[in-house]
Amino acid sequence: MARYCESLCRLCRREGVKLFLKGDRCYTDRCAIDRRGYPPGQHGQERAKLSGYGLQLREKQKLRRIYGILEAQFRRYFKEARRVKGNTGTALLVLLERRLDNVVYRLGFASSRNEARQLVRHGHILVNGKRIDLPSYWVNVGESISVGEPSRQVTRINFSLDAVERRGVPAWLELNRPEFTGVIRTLPAREDLTMPMQEQLVVELYSK
Repeated sequence: MARYCESLCRLCRREGVKLFLKGDRCYTDRCAIDRRGYPPGQHGQERAKLSGYGLQLREKQKLRRIYGILEAQFRRYFKEARRVKGNTGTALLVLLERRLDNVVYRLGFASSRNEARQLVRHGHILVNGKRIDLPSYWVNVGESISVGEPSRQVTRINFSLDAVERRGVPAWLELNRPEFTGVIRTLPAREDLTMPMQEQLVVELYSK
């Protein structure tokens, strides 16, 4: 599968907002967007007024980059969200939040979604005691997410859990730090998602 392999900090600068793609570095003064808060490239510091389409495109790209999803997969998520009753934009965000790699990140087992995806792929994560190595697996209410017994000695996992207080655990999740376990208490509500996202612009983009 094609993956973006260049500097992640360029993505944050391009969108003009912290996407928290590099874990703990994003909370320090080494964060690129704090040091150079303008888009990358030769003409990055020139002011450019975006059209309506440009604003919609940037919002869609921002969402894709936050969750590390390719375009074709993102379109499938949108089609699925349109089948759900209620607000399509909110349904899209809920589907993205229910991804296993995102839940692993939200619980604090990893410092970034990229790191969480790697943990899942390498078989460190269990869902209801069963090993799941599919990052796009959708978690359901009541399911238990845990770190496998042998993997609880992994330095990165323990380091991330020690730092989880800095960003907090969402209200729709419950973390048991000593047991390396988390539970899905409920599906996330729109107010639980604190990232600066305007999902309605994405809906408008794909509805043309």
